[in-house]
Amino acid sequence: MAKDSKKDELFCDYFERWIKVYKEGAIRRVTMNKYNLALSWLRKLIPTLKIGELDRIAYQRLLNDYAKFHERQTTMDFHHQLKGAILDAVDEGLISRDPTRKTIIKGKTPRDKKPKYLSQFELHTLIQHLDLGPEVNWDWLILLVAKTGMRFSEALAITPKDFDFAHQSLSIDKTWDYKGNGGFLPTKNKSSVRKIQIDWQLVVQFSELIKNKPENEPLFVFNKVYNSTVNDVLRRRCKEAQIPVISIHGLRHTHASLLLFAGVSIASVARRLGHASMTTTQKTYLHIIHELENKDIDLVMRALSSL
Repeated sequence: MAKDSKKDELFCDYFERWIKVYKEGAIRRVTMNKYNLALSWLRKLIPTLKIGELDRIAYQRLLNDYAKFHERQTTMDFHHQLKGAILDAVDEGLISRDPTRKTIIKGKTPRDKKPKYLSQFELHTLIQHLDLGPEVNWDWLILLVAKTGMRFSEALAITPKDFDFAHQSLSIDKTWDYKGNGGFLPTKNKSSVRKIQIDWQLVVQFSELIKNKPENEPLFVFNKVYNSTVNDVLRRRCKEAQIPVISIHGLRHTHASLLLFAGVSIASVARRLGHASMTTTQKTYLHIIHELENKDIDLVMRALSSL
């Protein structure tokens, strides 16, 4: 009887309870916000659907309705957020069979997007157009992200103490809460805690820039920071350099892409970016990996034909 009464619970109520039990306090605030957004869509799209009524057709209809308003990748993320709760409901006997099996993911036609990364020539041209004066400004942060591949939140959290000029390295062990009320936060995952090797030019430039700066205070934070502010500066610099306009996150993609094209292994790139696994790197840069594989085939054929 207790199980039957649970099957009559609304799925959106079950999902809300599941988030509180399994996710609250265990994930970053940004990720928690995504789960809460998924919950609000459930209340909008299936407000009266009971958990015991969630079969493959009902679930596919839910995804189809969500996909009318979102691109395919966003629909895929929504599906992954729901799937954990649904599989737990299957384990509890509230749903007889896994309704997420053989799901088809749809979505709106993607909008025209900014280029994800720059070529080596374009990045070189951008760096030449940066305003790298004696004082800390957003251009210095743009340079640092371009040369290290750090996430924006990681770059904001950099303090003078994080630089180890003797060993040409930079420690990443925290992020800055720019989406909230400011302050240091942990990194995205354990793999994100890392040391990044930096080139000698960056060593010379930043050893001068951070002189007499407080050791434990963020170098680039003076008041409330917005991602859009830095992207506006970057947009202006791209236009001045007459290259494609990219975002600050696009510089992280640029960094990784240039390393892969230079022949750096996927494992090394994954460690440098702070990815939790090489799978993340492979998925993100699949198009580049395919391009490199085609180059490798040419090299193999050339080597074999010379035998």
